[in-house]
Amino acid sequence: MALLQGLRRERALASRQFHDGSFRNPSGLGPELRGNPLPILGEFAFGGRRRVPPGVIPVERPHEAWRHAPSSGLRVTWLGHSTLLLELDGVRVLTDPVFGERASPVSFAGPRRFHPVPASIAELPPLDAVLLSHDHHDHLCPASLRELARRRVPIVTSLGVGAHLERCGVAPEQIVELDWWEEHTLPGHELSLTATPAQHFSGRGLLDRNATLWSSWVLKTGRRRLFFSGDTGLTDAFSTIGQRLGPFDLTMLEIGAWHPAWGAIHLGPENALRAFEMLGGGTLLPVHWGTFDLGLHPWDEPAETLLSLAGSAGARVLMPMLGRPIEPSMCEGVAPWWRAVGAREGVSGLVAAR
Repeated sequence: MALLQGLRRERALASRQFHDGSFRNPSGLGPELRGNPLPILGEFAFGGRRRVPPGVIPVERPHEAWRHAPSSGLRVTWLGHSTLLLELDGVRVLTDPVFGERASPVSFAGPRRFHPVPASIAELPPLDAVLLSHDHHDHLCPASLRELARRRVPIVTSLGVGAHLERCGVAPEQIVELDWWEEHTLPGHELSLTATPAQHFSGRGLLDRNATLWSSWVLKTGRRRLFFSGDTGLTDAFSTIGQRLGPFDLTMLEIGAWHPAWGAIHLGPENALRAFEMLGGGTLLPVHWGTFDLGLHPWDEPAETLLSLAGSAGARVLMPMLGRPIEPSMCEGVAPWWRAVGAREGVSGLVAAR
């Protein structure tokens, strides 16, 4: 609790998610590994380098498209991992901004980016808000936040995470921290952001495990509703979220960095489809894959597995190339661009998404 002082400490103590000195999942599940850890260590050490792309990942530059408003009113640009630029009804929101070279507490080691960022922070269009789901290194990048702090962009995040943001130079008045089911409406806009339950954990070092909250998020205007998972495992709360705040025009769910040993706190492709159904279906855009080596699976396995399961599940899935702005209502099918990387066969056109 040393991280949280004053009002932050008071709000944590008042939270239904806070018990015995830390935030907890209602299920009681945490990040502890399931099963024998020895095979996992073997996979990590000798599992081969298919975890890293065998060639150059294609990246598009989105700047020209950003000069013009989306004709449908909703456009999304996947910039890598869980970083997206969302444009909905005239409002621009950047999610989990990680523009650094590594998802790591140090600059010289840790998971390194597979591909260049499609656009730097300086090249982004004017932002109305940043949405930050939780404090893990692959979601909260201090260098990125220091640069965003200079742009004076409001940051909406989970309870307690503001302490990290202030250390990055973000002014306290630019920070909004929410507990689950709390809602914030951006001043001067009709966009509201609601923190919703997720099944995960938090911490950036050895001494701050679960000192801050983690959340999924609902973004709502008068015309549209979007769901952004942040990091989460499968939880019954998805049904409640769908019933209370859905249906969603676009659902963004994590699919990478999954393994059965930590399947309680990450979705993976199969559980992402289950969560998608629980949330009410619609259109699914998978994130949290293809940028960093954070799991033990081949780098493109989450995409291939999701695509193979989506047809039989009847799910409409969009999987845009990195940096390609898309308007979900105007897209059809999936072009499996990742198959053109390295030794894979070339992209063979659109694959039916449902």
